[in-house]
Amino acid sequence: MEWDWDFAWSILPQLLHGFQITLIATFLGAIVAAVLGLVFAILRRSQNKFLSRTTAFVVEFIRGTPLLVQLYFIFYVLPDLGIRLPALTAGVIGMGLHYATYTAEVYRGGIEAVSRGQWEAAKATNLTARQTWTHVILPQAVPPMIPAMANYLLAMFKETPLLSAITVLELMNQARSVANSSYRYVEPMTMVGVMFLIVSVISVVALRWLEHRYGRVGR
Repeated sequence: MEWDWDFAWSILPQLLHGFQITLIATFLGAIVAAVLGLVFAILRRSQNKFLSRTTAFVVEFIRGTPLLVQLYFIFYVLPDLGIRLPALTAGVIGMGLHYATYTAEVYRGGIEAVSRGQWEAAKATNLTARQTWTHVILPQAVPPMIPAMANYLLAMFKETPLLSAITVLELMNQARSVANSSYRYVEPMTMVGVMFLIVSVISVVALRWLEHRYGRVGR
């Protein structure tokens, strides 16, 4: 099948709309993953063994199951329990929760890399737990984490086509819709690949800069 530029231009607005949904899902999912990952990391350090072990079990369980299964559960199973979520909301929660288990390990590694003396110094100066975390530990732990966190953000972006399984009209779903209605697959699938490639190349360049800027902090 030959490439048809007129057809490609005609479907571009629909694909760009899907691309916008993809970026929104990635951005919101990244926020959920970053915040929830920090919560998981802190809970796993709790001196309450029940709390820390329960959190560890939840984290390992989510990491050990496929994202697609989790998306299906949130969107198709939860309604049977009386919890109904819009497709995009379910997708954001599913991706955010899944990647929170990975960012939690990044947080945990960064936090444990802070020397014990910093904790003791904060305690010696009578800082509260909140002050210790916000003014002493996290400012030292976060910068070295940034390259790894950005890498997971890129991975999340590449996973967004899975959202089409729960009817989110993201980029891949829009391309599939165009292909199924027109019986032309070359243009939509090629354009999707190019869009993902452009974002991936930009992200790789940004990652290299982040690794150069923050990767050696604290070493």
